Order: sequence, then structure tokens, then C-alpha cells
Amino acid sequence: MSLILVIEDEHQILLNLQEILELGDFFVITAANGTTGLELAKTQNPDLIICDIMMPGLNGYEVLQELQGEPKFAHIPLIFLTAKAECSDWSQSIALGADYYITKPFEPIEILEAVKACLEKN
Repeated sequence: MSLILVIEDEHQILLNLQEILELGDFFVITAANGTTGLELAKTQNPDLIICDIMMPGLNGYEVLQELQGEPKFAHIPLIFLTAKAECSDWSQSIALGADYYITKPFEPIEILEAVKACLEKN
């Protein structure tokens, strides 16, 4: 089973994502902020990361840039999950190297399809 790291500062959304992914037969580790998420990414080497963009402290863009800057972690696919629905936000995310961009609110099937597509592509 694949290991997925979820980085999300909204506790209920974090729990919902964990439940969706575990029901989809994935191992899940979670972080409530970007700093902890980055540490977990570097120590646990997940197969995929789902990350909120707007978080206090280290935001999702910064997490992605840190990972992209290290060859050992640059290969990890990343899905941004965010309330930001502007076209410019989507464009910036893809330009930085994100594999998918999902806006909140989301349907469980959206998450599972994006995760499966990223894992198959990688």
C-alpha cells in the first residue's frame, strides 16, 4: 500500500481526508502545518503528498519549493488542496511543480481519482 502524507491546518478537513484515503486502502500520515509536514516528508519519504496552500507559517508553495530543491524528494508527487479557486493560483501551482490542484469543497471521489492518477503516473 502507498504512503500518503496529508498536510492541512483545518483539523476537520485533515480528519476527512485521512478517512477517505484509509477507506481507499492507503496508509496515511498527517501534519497540521507546513513545517511538520516538511519534516515528515523528509523522514518518512511518502509516495504522495496532499497539501493545503494557505497555512500559517510555512505555506504549501514553500513546502513544494523546499521539496523541489532537494533531488531526493523532488520526485514525490504533490496535490494542492485549497479554497483558492483563481486561475492564477492554479497556474502558479502547476508552474511550481504541483501535479494536481483540487479546490475545496471537494468530493471524496475527486481525491481518490487524483491520488490514483498521480501514483500511476509516478
